[in-house]
Amino acid sequence: MPNRVFPLPVDLIIIRAMKIATIIVRILLGLIFVFFGSNAFLRFLPMPPLPEGTTGLYLKAFFDSGYVYVIGGMQLLSGLLILIGRFVPLGLTILGAIIFNIWAFHILMAPEGFSPAVVVTLLWAFLVWRYRESFAGLLRP
Repeated sequence: MPNRVFPLPVDLIIIRAMKIATIIVRILLGLIFVFFGSNAFLRFLPMPPLPEGTTGLYLKAFFDSGYVYVIGGMQLLSGLLILIGRFVPLGLTILGAIIFNIWAFHILMAPEGFSPAVVVTLLWAFLVWRYRESFAGLLRP
């Protein structure tokens, strides 16, 4: 009989817990971006009046130019990729750029909206860490 090392029960519990946590985080992050990406097209969330100043001008240009449909489409696509679970690293890559822009917007123009940015960043970072082997080639010299 070959000499094998079996994982300890604690190891199995941790492995299973991480798999379950990954599925939960993947579903949460995917649903968040499917929901808000769909809103760009279906407008089911009421739109408050645009704020004054630079933020209002930025948002007006964002909506008037149709750029909201591009961003909404990318949010919807990446959210679906993450929900389906087939192309999670691709969805995470797209979301990385979107989350960066969310942070840039809130840092430069609307600091009151940091809470959702923090939540999606933490969910995204957890999934990037869990799928880190898919990104290993990007970090090689």
